[in-house]
Amino acid sequence: MEYSYYPGCSAHSTGLEFSLSTEATFRHLGLTLKELPDWNCCGATSAHSLSHTLSLALPARNLGLAQEAKRDLVIPCAACYNRMRTADHAMRRDEKVRREIEAAADMTYTGEVAIRPLLAVVAEDVGLPAVQRNVVRPLSGLKLVAYYGCLLVRPPAVVQFDNPDDPQVMPAIVRALGAEVLPWSHATDCCGGGVSLTRADIVATLVGKLADRAREAGAHAFVAACTLCQMNLEMRQQGKDKLPSFYFTELMGLAFGLPDAQKWWTKHLIDPRPLLRSLGLVGSPARTVAVA
Repeated sequence: MEYSYYPGCSAHSTGLEFSLSTEATFRHLGLTLKELPDWNCCGATSAHSLSHTLSLALPARNLGLAQEAKRDLVIPCAACYNRMRTADHAMRRDEKVRREIEAAADMTYTGEVAIRPLLAVVAEDVGLPAVQRNVVRPLSGLKLVAYYGCLLVRPPAVVQFDNPDDPQVMPAIVRALGAEVLPWSHATDCCGGGVSLTRADIVATLVGKLADRAREAGAHAFVAACTLCQMNLEMRQQGKDKLPSFYFTELMGLAFGLPDAQKWWTKHLIDPRPLLRSLGLVGSPARTVAVA
C-alpha cells in the first residue's frame, strides 16, 4: 500500500528518531510512504495565535498537494495531524471560510483526502494480527503507560480518532508487541507543549505530575505518538529517577528485530538502553515466537 507522507518539521530535528523508526517499520510491513513534494510547515504551534487565516491556509496548502497525489495522507506528528484536520474541518463546514482559505493557499479544496495518523494506519490497514506475526523479540517484562497528549484525540468532532476519554488504539498495538500497558487516567492530560520554551516552569510542573502518576501505575517508561509530548516528557523531568519515553514505532522496530533500532536510542534525552538491557531486550539474540 502507498500513502502520501507529511513528515512535518520535527521529523528533521527534535523528532528524528520518530521519523527514522516510522520509515523503517512501515518499510518492513510493506507500506510505502511517498513524501509530499514541496510541503510547508503546518503552522503548529504558533500560527493560530497570530492569524486565524494563516493557521488554516498553511495546512490547507499541504492538503492541496495531497489531493494531487490522490492517496491517503499519513502524518506522524500529532500537532501536524491536528492542524490538517482543523483546516479540513473548517473548509468542509463553511463555504465562506473555504473560499478565503483557497485564495490564501492557492488551492481548490475537494475534500477527497483521508487524513490519518500513523496509529490508525497500523491498527486499521496492517491490523493487530499482522503486527503480532512480525514480532521476533517480544517486549516481555516492559511495563508502559500510553501517553497521547492533547492533540491526537481532541477536539473529537475535528480529529475523529480513537476515544478522547479513554483511547485504546496505541495500547492495543503495544500489547501486540508483547509489552504490558498499564491502566492510568492521564493519557490525554496536557504536557504543556504549547509553552515548552516560553514557560518551562509550567511544563516542568505538568510533566512532573505525569511522571509521578506513571510511577504510581508501576510503569518503567512512557510510550508516545507525538513529537512535542515525547520531547517534553524527556526534557522537563526533574530529579534522578527519570522515566524514558519511547515512540510506539521505536518499540515496533525493536520487537520486529530491525537492525537500525539500536541507533535510535542514542537520540533520546533520557537513555532507554539501561532499562532495555535490564529486561534483556537489547544485547541478546532475538527470540523467535510461534504465532497461532
